[in-house]
Amino acid sequence: MRLFQLGSAVVIMMLVASCSNSIDFPVSAVAPAADISASVKQDKNNNYEVTVTARNLAEASRIATGKTTYVVWVVTTDGEIKNLGQLDVKNARTASLSSLTAFEFGEIFITAEEAGDVFFPAGIEISRAPVKKKK
Repeated sequence: MRLFQLGSAVVIMMLVASCSNSIDFPVSAVAPAADISASVKQDKNNNYEVTVTARNLAEASRIATGKTTYVVWVVTTDGEIKNLGQLDVKNARTASLSSLTAFEFGEIFITAEEAGDVFFPAGIEISRAPVKKKK
């Protein structure tokens, strides 16, 4: 019975992992200590659940004077740039964002901004990663 439960848990974890797309951001020239990753999963309504986690990311004010927050952006397949929201700094070592968007996108990137409610990125780009489609 225990073996069956363990086998079932492994199968469920594999199914969940196969439905999500993991993204590792390249090392940032601006914040080289930062370890940034994301996962993208399409839900039953064809929306995209995006989770971004940044570890060891310096405060935005240390990146540039006047910057107060980090904003996560996506570049849609139509070439539009959309603000997904601000990274929520939980402590000195971890910041994260969980967001939902209806837009299909091919890139995700993070900038240091003066405010989180900006419509276009104007701050310093921290890192950018392509989003590959799962087949």
